[in-house]
Amino acid sequence: MNGHPDAVVVGAGVIGSSIALQLAKRGNDVLVVDKAGGPGYGSTSASSAIIRYNYSTLDGVVTAWESGQCWTNWRSYLGLDQDVAVAQFHRTGMVFLDADIAPRDRTIKLFKGVNIPYEEWDTAELVQRVPGIDPGRYFPPKPVHSDEFFDDATSTLGALFTPDAGFVNDPRLAAANLAQAAAAHGATFRYRAAIVQIEQTTDGLWHLRLGDGTTIDTPVVVNAAGPWSGALNKIAGVGADFTVSVAPMRQEVHHVSAPPGFNAGGQLGPSIADMDLGIYTRPETGGGFLIGGTEPDCDALEWIDDPDTVNLSRTADRFESQVMRAARRFPDLTVPSQPSGIAGVYDVASDWTPIYDKTDRDGFYVAIGTSGNQFKNAPLAGEFLAQIITEVEAGHDHDHDPVQYIGRTTGLTVDLGSFSRKRALNAESSGTVLG
Repeated sequence: MNGHPDAVVVGAGVIGSSIALQLAKRGNDVLVVDKAGGPGYGSTSASSAIIRYNYSTLDGVVTAWESGQCWTNWRSYLGLDQDVAVAQFHRTGMVFLDADIAPRDRTIKLFKGVNIPYEEWDTAELVQRVPGIDPGRYFPPKPVHSDEFFDDATSTLGALFTPDAGFVNDPRLAAANLAQAAAAHGATFRYRAAIVQIEQTTDGLWHLRLGDGTTIDTPVVVNAAGPWSGALNKIAGVGADFTVSVAPMRQEVHHVSAPPGFNAGGQLGPSIADMDLGIYTRPETGGGFLIGGTEPDCDALEWIDDPDTVNLSRTADRFESQVMRAARRFPDLTVPSQPSGIAGVYDVASDWTPIYDKTDRDGFYVAIGTSGNQFKNAPLAGEFLAQIITEVEAGHDHDHDPVQYIGRTTGLTVDLGSFSRKRALNAESSGTVLG
């Protein structure tokens, strides 16, 4: 022992806990600190936990597919005993309705490059496979209180279907599973521990002071603080060379009963990405139906200054906007009179692509801009950061010669430079939570 941990991971969400696991598996003495009372209590717990493979870049698709293999074999991937309760993956498939901002041909080309199974549906197939759906094309999304919202469809939609997509039933438990696996490899966790000061000393160590006055010294800090990541960078003096910014955004996901016939034959219906109307939906065990938004241009984004002061109650306006759009897609959907669901805070990068990278300060690493669409990629996020940290601490110049990750399932290479803090913005991104 050298008297201090080899690495401190700030944040015990699904991303931070995954990083802790992978660093600990490499033999590092890892300490995780989190201001909440347990793993996954922050933005992880507000995740819809959809596992899908539609992204706008090859690196994004490979990352999602490789991570998906981890979720489908979650207990085995983590090495947890049979008596440990683990999060469950439900394979429901994902319907990606046609949208000009995410062209089907581009996605198919990426799927073929990774060998991801898919089906192309025309309008008739869509209606047959998703009972009760209105296949009308209404793009672009419109405010629900405008006259234009009720305009007739201009044509009809088809869809791209990936049968191996689905969702994880308990995102907070998934984070706890990762934390338990990390602890089994020697990582330690310290909860209700807020960091109030970070500075780098002359000997290269990072000096962290907690709210209770205690201090920690470490050569490596990993910022996986979710919505608090930007503030943490600021107090550490990190971020001057970033070309991609991050900021906290308030979001809501609403809960209603599934449309009649949606769960046909006792089987859960598919998740649906509907950028035509500006929403996504996800089935839930017990007949539930989750509805979230895809940040359509007609809706104001709710950026916030301080995640600690945000209103975590559902609002009638947001509920009405998202559920009315879902009712347009499923005309028989019952719209309840009172909002039901969750509100949370996302850590959003300016191009909706995460930053997994080193920084311009030696020993300070980031896994930020992840909320909203990176829950599914948590397994690989941990592996990415562990590999970057290992190679950079050994002297590798990741900025000029990006670290390459080789997928275990596909054998394909992920250029970790695509998640660089200094990358050019992805011009093909949908500019939404769908990436």
